[in-house]
Amino acid sequence: MKTLLADDHPLMREGVRQVLAQLEPAVEIIDAHDYPSLFSQTTDHPDLDLALVDLNMPGFTGMQGITLFRNQFPDIPLVVLSASESPRDIRSALEAGALGYIPKAASTAVMLTALRQVLAGDIYVPACLGDGHGGLHTIAPADFESLQHSGLTARQFEVARLLVQGFANKAIGSMLSMSEGTVKVHIAAIFRAFNVSNRTEAVLEIQRLMQKS
Repeated sequence: MKTLLADDHPLMREGVRQVLAQLEPAVEIIDAHDYPSLFSQTTDHPDLDLALVDLNMPGFTGMQGITLFRNQFPDIPLVVLSASESPRDIRSALEAGALGYIPKAASTAVMLTALRQVLAGDIYVPACLGDGHGGLHTIAPADFESLQHSGLTARQFEVARLLVQGFANKAIGSMLSMSEGTVKVHIAAIFRAFNVSNRTEAVLEIQRLMQKS
C-alpha cells in the first residue's frame, strides 16, 4: 500500500508511520510537510492508495487545500488528520470530499478502524459528531441489513446511508461522484420505497427499521 503522509510536524508523521505499519507492514510512505510538497509528491506518485493530510499546513488555510486536492486528484482517497475536533471543520472537510476525518487525539485503535473503513470504500465520520454536534455518526454497512429487502438499488442504498448521516445533496454527490440532479432522483426513489414525502420522514423510517434489526 502506497500512502502519502502530509503533516508539518515531524513527530506527528513519525507517530502516524508507526500506526500505518500496524495497518500494513509493507506500507510505502511518501512524506510531505506542507501543501506545496503535498501537491508535488502526489503529482510524482499518481498511484497512491491513500492520502493522509493535516488540515492546517503552510500553503493553505481551512478547507482551501483539501478542496483543491480533491479537485486535482479525485481518484485518490483522502483522509484528514487534524487537531481540531470542531463539528464545523469535520463537516466541512467531509463535504469538501474527504472520505474520513481523524482527530489527532484519537487512539491508535480508532485510527486503524477509520483507515480500514475508508480503504474498504466507506466514509469514516468521527464519533464526536454523534453526541449532539450536528447529528452525524459512523454507520457501518451491517447497520443497514434491515434495508436489504426495501427494493433499493445498490446506488440508492449508498445514498440512503449518507442521507441518514445528515449530508446535503451536494455533499452526497461529491462523495459518490454523481451530479446533484442524480442524487435528487435517487432520493425521490428512496421516498417512494419508504412511502415518505421528505428527508426527515425518510431518515426516521430508516432509523426505525435499523432499530428493529
